[in-house]
Amino acid sequence: MSLQRGCSRSLSPRTTAVSTSVFEDFKACISEEASCQTISEINLKKQKMIRAVLVMNTQGRPRITKFYEFWPVEKQHEAIRNVFSVLCSRAEHVSNFVDAESIFGPDSRLVYKHFATLYFVLIFDSSENELAMLDLIQVFVETLDKCFRNVCELDIVFNYSKIHAILDEIIFGGQVLETSSTEVMKAVEEITKLEAASNAINLVSKSVSNWRSR
Repeated sequence: MSLQRGCSRSLSPRTTAVSTSVFEDFKACISEEASCQTISEINLKKQKMIRAVLVMNTQGRPRITKFYEFWPVEKQHEAIRNVFSVLCSRAEHVSNFVDAESIFGPDSRLVYKHFATLYFVLIFDSSENELAMLDLIQVFVETLDKCFRNVCELDIVFNYSKIHAILDEIIFGGQVLETSSTEVMKAVEEITKLEAASNAINLVSKSVSNWRSR
């Protein structure tokens, strides 16, 4: 009988109502968490995004290529060729802004600047401001000039890792980090000091090991 009474208590309307309430609260929590995740994903998709940075010479040879979205190597080469074919066919007096949807897909824009023998190109989506992207190219070029004193194509060819370090201080993961060439130079100088210190430690360790082996 006690077992039957216990069963009847567990199935009483009051207990059932409480259980239903807890279950509904649990469902609401899960639904809220899922909606938060959905909103965060939407916000992530809405973030401003630079899709690629390209530097190529007037013969179409790429000197710097950085894609912030996954592109197979063959597609990257094809995109670079298509970009160059567009740039080399444009007159000098036309706008520096180009619709890039035919090359990089929907919602893609392209801005470029021509310096001496090099084209500096940014590909981005519509959430970015075109004039701001043009200024960002100027920041990149000014920083290179400060590093190499009137940068030329050979400086980029023979200082590949340093060029990418400078670029990473300005743009990382498709997001703009810094728009001041002075601040970028400070960061690059710190990196250079750390590399020099690391090389010095390696040289000391090698010289000590050589001395011990004698």
